[in-house]
Amino acid sequence: MADSDDEDLLRGVRPWTRDGERALLSTRVFSIHGHTGRSPDGDRQAPFVVMHTTDWVNVIARTQDGRLVFVEQYRHGTDDVTLEIPGGMVDPGEDFVTAALRELAEETGYRPAPGADAAVIGVVAPNPAIQSNRCGTVLVGPVLPGPSSPDENEELCVRCLDEARVPGLIRDGVITHALVVAAFHHLHLREGRS
Repeated sequence: MADSDDEDLLRGVRPWTRDGERALLSTRVFSIHGHTGRSPDGDRQAPFVVMHTTDWVNVIARTQDGRLVFVEQYRHGTDDVTLEIPGGMVDPGEDFVTAALRELAEETGYRPAPGADAAVIGVVAPNPAIQSNRCGTVLVGPVLPGPSSPDENEELCVRCLDEARVPGLIRDGVITHALVVAAFHHLHLREGRS
């Protein structure tokens, strides 16, 4: 149940209108479009750009012994090796759960055990200032190991870690991917932790 103080949230600002959207750049992963934005009262206008890309998904996967599945991988954007949970792009026709289970199997080989649960535990807008997509976090478990089949340009090292280590890894800057940090916040909210 929403707090009565929350009733007026997101009612104080009206959306701007968009005119003349045009494609500026298109790549395999995203496209960039420009448009003119006009304020609700019509007294201001300015050029804006938006990155359109498919939705993304992250997977928090628990093994039968309660550890969490992570991947180490090199990231071109930061020119660094990161420690992340499995994840990737949602393919056309997929929902978050379907995409999560596919990405988990491809990147790590782990698959849900018979009778396992898989559910969306949170959705965020990765960067609403310039991006149009969403990122869902799926919690799945228990999972069992199997053969992986990463994309040809992915080099991954699978790590299974005790869940109790995660807050320290975030605090100490070992886990730095913002969407992974958001995923663990959703997990803590779901499980009633502070």
